[in-house]
Amino acid sequence: MGAATAVAQVRTGMALPQALAGVFASSDATPQSRGAIQDIAYRAMRKLGHSDALIAMMAPKAPDPLVAGLLACALPLMQKDEDGTSAYEQFTVVDQTVTAAAAHPDTARAKAMINAVLRRFQRERKELLEAAQLQPVAKWNYPQWWIDAVRAAYPDQWQAVLATGNQPPPLTLRVNARKGTVEDYLQTLEQAGIAATRIGPQAVRLAKPVGVHLIPGFDEGLVSVQDAAAQLAAQLLDVKDGQRVLDACAAPGGKTCHILELADAQVTALDADAKRLLRVGENLERLGLQAALQPAEAQNRDWWDGQAYDRILADVPCTASGIVRRHPDIRWLRRKGDTLQLATLSAKILDNLWQMLAPNGKLLFVTCSLWPQESEAQAAAFAARNGAVRLDAPGQLLPTGGSEQDHDGLFYALFQKHA
Repeated sequence: MGAATAVAQVRTGMALPQALAGVFASSDATPQSRGAIQDIAYRAMRKLGHSDALIAMMAPKAPDPLVAGLLACALPLMQKDEDGTSAYEQFTVVDQTVTAAAAHPDTARAKAMINAVLRRFQRERKELLEAAQLQPVAKWNYPQWWIDAVRAAYPDQWQAVLATGNQPPPLTLRVNARKGTVEDYLQTLEQAGIAATRIGPQAVRLAKPVGVHLIPGFDEGLVSVQDAAAQLAAQLLDVKDGQRVLDACAAPGGKTCHILELADAQVTALDADAKRLLRVGENLERLGLQAALQPAEAQNRDWWDGQAYDRILADVPCTASGIVRRHPDIRWLRRKGDTLQLATLSAKILDNLWQMLAPNGKLLFVTCSLWPQESEAQAAAFAARNGAVRLDAPGQLLPTGGSEQDHDGLFYALFQKHA
């Protein structure tokens, strides 16, 4: 019921982490129950298009939001995972879903219908799954406009991009270069019985995710959690000791901390959300690092002291279409028009930050979007407007999951200012 409540709230426009936080705050769920609620809700988000198609085929009429939420949580649990295993026995899922429905006043009247739908799925599973596969939204688990946009932007890779976004994300760590080497840390993990692989200069991917406080050395600042693609930012920025550096849109601070792990620089972490900036402070403290925290909007200049920066990291607002495997609710929350709106704001931020860059300085433009309007088209337009020199950078990284590469979809463009 906790997971179903969160799913119903996402349909009203609330982000899944906020919906889950509300569920946890209003219940006395144990840590173990919270983990289960979160797991079921995330599974439901990854299969929401598929579940909606099945519900439409089986339910006599469109169910109320909470009933639809229960069914959307139950149906994925009655199907095998990618590795061929089942999280729960089917009869357990049916029994517990009906029990949950009976215990809540908003769903008690629908318990017979829920039971009938789930038992029908058990009986007619093969035929229902085949019928669902004929509908693109059900097959791929994205809104139709999203499928069309990926297909238009990446005609050769669109299926792989969509499929990767439906996989659970890896747990990737960044080894703190100030406190040890990747080789030493891999040995530490091996001694702890945790299988892991190196997938970047400081990037280590765990074979199976574990809670952060169970990660050896996490609390002592030996490692941080950060996607392998996001770890490229600090290296591309090429910060030297003593330089003034601005990390704009910095929260939660992964890139801020990585910069400071690689160089003794004067870093200002800027973010519009003062609460999220507190997270940056917590991460700095855990790692034993220092930066100036500045709550302000990156498109404004009233906070700036007028001293130019040698390096600027501009991780600008975007649709986050490249990180849907970590945030599967994003695809259901975004609207087609969001891309233009966010690209317009990002252009203002980039133009504003460029005025704060010293001659010969470098600005790294980062976005976790897959849409060219927010990435390559934005970079090209920015360079043309400002006469910026474009340096080598990876450009568009598509989300990928594999033994050699396993990272989110990010875009990088690096610019230098004329002396």
